[in-house]
Amino acid sequence: MDRTVIVALKDIVVDFDGEPILAGLSLDIHDKEFVTLLGPSGCGKTTTLRVIGGFVEPKAGSVFFAGKDITRVPPYKRQVNTVFQKYALFPHLDVFDNVAFGLRLQKLPDKEVRARSLEMLELVGLKGYEHRNTAALSGGQQQRVAIARALVNHPRVLLLDEPLGALDLKLRKDMQIELKRIQQSLAITFVYVTHDQEEALTMSDTVVVMNKGAIQQIGTPQDIYNEPNNAFVADFIGESNILDGVMLRDFCVEFAGQEFTCVDSGFGSREIVQVVVRPEDIRVVPAIQGQLTGVVENVIFKGVHYEMHVRQAGSEWIIHSTQASQVGELIGMTIGPDEIHIMHRTKE
Repeated sequence: MDRTVIVALKDIVVDFDGEPILAGLSLDIHDKEFVTLLGPSGCGKTTTLRVIGGFVEPKAGSVFFAGKDITRVPPYKRQVNTVFQKYALFPHLDVFDNVAFGLRLQKLPDKEVRARSLEMLELVGLKGYEHRNTAALSGGQQQRVAIARALVNHPRVLLLDEPLGALDLKLRKDMQIELKRIQQSLAITFVYVTHDQEEALTMSDTVVVMNKGAIQQIGTPQDIYNEPNNAFVADFIGESNILDGVMLRDFCVEFAGQEFTCVDSGFGSREIVQVVVRPEDIRVVPAIQGQLTGVVENVIFKGVHYEMHVRQAGSEWIIHSTQASQVGELIGMTIGPDEIHIMHRTKE
């Protein structure tokens, strides 16, 4: 993986009507990576994207592109293109002319315009659709036209602002795979904004988790899921059981009234910590064999697994299992050392 920094945000401050949106945000985006900005509505991820694109000028801080300061450079002079959730296709132009529009503005020769436009339509799976009216296309096809139109200009970075939000579930999943394929085949940087955790985990090389205008964690999808920095990240990236605990010593933690062996070390003696256990990492066993026991309060069929809510000594646990227990049944729960993740206690 190329680790050259293509976009660098340094101490970016943005506020709207005195309301802070980004408070000194710094972020390096590496060349040829698929980077996802992930977080809840209002966390600042779209504003961050718009700062990169030049649509929002920061109150303070700098934007660098390939090492050059472009903070005051207008959007049309940046080697960046954007695909918005609303595709903004030109309704009076057919598919080919929508894609070719930007090239014609550059006064390129017709032969080059045609070759590049057809190449992009083939890349996004719309070969043969050149003369279709865009209004007659499905949502997924319209989105592909918008992507082809953005890519035909050969940007070094493509910004995507929740482009799959308007699509149905199956089409959204298909387009996740398509977008990753397109990014890999062109070997350019994609910066993608979403609040959908599955989308981020499916497509990204790097995930940037944001909340309240600040970055909570940066890492691979596996890092973010398996080693969350804090309770916000743990809870936002998939369901989690988050409990208060006490680190008794290295590799030994107490929570839910029991001592457990874990793989974490370097915490203070008897430091109060937060413990994360993913629902799929709890093994259901007969009550007599369990490290913990609890009563099943409800069971929900989720297709691939059952989700069970279990009451244990005043705490409610979520368990994902391919086998369903009965409501009211007393069950045992076992948790292996590798399935216990310890975090420093935060206010989140």
